[in-house]
Amino acid sequence: MLQSLPPVGILIIGLNILFTYIGFKNDAFFEKYRFNIGSIKAGEYFRLLSSGFLHVNTTHLLFNMFTFYFFVNFVVGMLGTAAFLALFLGSLLAGNFFGYYFHYKQDYYSAVGASGAVTGVLFSALLLYPNIELMLFLIPIPIPGYLFGIGYILYTLYGMKSQSDTIGHTAHFGGAIGGILITLIVMPEVMYSSILMLSILSFAVVVAGVLLYRQRN
Repeated sequence: MLQSLPPVGILIIGLNILFTYIGFKNDAFFEKYRFNIGSIKAGEYFRLLSSGFLHVNTTHLLFNMFTFYFFVNFVVGMLGTAAFLALFLGSLLAGNFFGYYFHYKQDYYSAVGASGAVTGVLFSALLLYPNIELMLFLIPIPIPGYLFGIGYILYTLYGMKSQSDTIGHTAHFGGAIGGILITLIVMPEVMYSSILMLSILSFAVVVAGVLLYRQRN
């Protein structure tokens, strides 16, 4: 069943569709606003934000927007519109900042997509609703949220270590941490109802810190 979206959700999806469409039609626009380490080092910090509204193709856009669609109501309903907008943008920036520091020596490294922000929204929902169950594509079996969180974090850490695909694992990880931290700032009481998820993430942060240290040295 289709659900109605809050205005902030419609706004975010609309901006992603608009900027992605422009990027499809205008290569210069896409190149100017995508995430690129060398360009950011040169002072083009706007790319840390603008890249989150561009996508490489329609499949990439649809996957991110469908994931966003399924969780936006959960999080807006608990945090409110203003806090949700801060969560989305904060997770986007957290993901890109983490990617920037992780890939700092790789001036050629580029990325686009709202994945970091969407991951922040997803993990906020896992914190706010610790008993939530998720249905994954092609797997018609409800999965407890904490098991999904464990699997997602392990997959992301593996992707960061191996760097064997084109997925922006660093943005996903940074976005997840951003979403968790902003949720805790807005609703600190959730730390008492989501101890398992926070423990998992705390362990993951330590592992990510080790990977980041090795990458930068």
